[in-house]
Amino acid sequence: MAQQKRRISGKLLVYVLLTLGGLLTLLPFAWTILASFKTHAEIINPAAQTFFPREFTTDNYATIFNDDSLPLERFYLNSSLIAIINVITNTFTSALFGYVFAKFNFRFKRALFSYILITMMIPFQLTMIPSYLVLLKFDLTNNLLGMVALSWVNAFGIFLMRQFMISVPDELLDAGRVDGANEWQIFLRIVLPQMLAPLATFGVLVFISNWNAYLWPLIVLRDVDVRTLPIILTWYNDRHTSDIGLQMAASVLIVMPILILYIVMNRWVVRGFSLSGLKG
Repeated sequence: MAQQKRRISGKLLVYVLLTLGGLLTLLPFAWTILASFKTHAEIINPAAQTFFPREFTTDNYATIFNDDSLPLERFYLNSSLIAIINVITNTFTSALFGYVFAKFNFRFKRALFSYILITMMIPFQLTMIPSYLVLLKFDLTNNLLGMVALSWVNAFGIFLMRQFMISVPDELLDAGRVDGANEWQIFLRIVLPQMLAPLATFGVLVFISNWNAYLWPLIVLRDVDVRTLPIILTWYNDRHTSDIGLQMAASVLIVMPILILYIVMNRWVVRGFSLSGLKG
């Protein structure tokens, strides 16, 4: 009985700590959203500072939407195109190469896979200049195509998919071959449907990474009309340093698509992370 009480107390303590940690994580984001509905005067006035708005206003959002120098729909389109194309290419190539490394034996397999793992340890700053020179050579700078041309393969994605592919029974693949399916049909019709959870998880991670990317788009994209939302946010905040409420509203507009995506994909993401803890 005493041991059971200690076990319950231990679980309760863990839940309390996790709840507090979750609240602390959500606090800055919640403040950002609420501050976007406050006036600048309310935010900077020490006597009027409260967590919730004293005077709820949507003027900050109205100012952004009515700003002719800020065509949000164009920047949303730029960021969406880059993120979506990279999600499609990265998830497909990662699943394909992960399948090859998990289910096929060929010469130098271990060496190639080790090379892929090593590339994960190379910082992006080390390959940034060579990558830019490649894009410059093919006239892909200042072009949205340049943001996806060198992003077709993801080393982490290959590693992740390979770990999941190992768990697919070989007997299932052999049954497909016996039925006359070729390797592409086996991959597309048998393997991929079983990988929906990890593919969704990886896709969300790729989308968030590309949506939030700042340094690489800043280097590659020079013209304003091809730039992405994080760059425009910095530019917009520099123009409105004296209005914190306006800055918070702009931040919320950029973060909101990611939040909506996570809410929609939450079930798949949680399932993918849960399965990742079960794979050897």
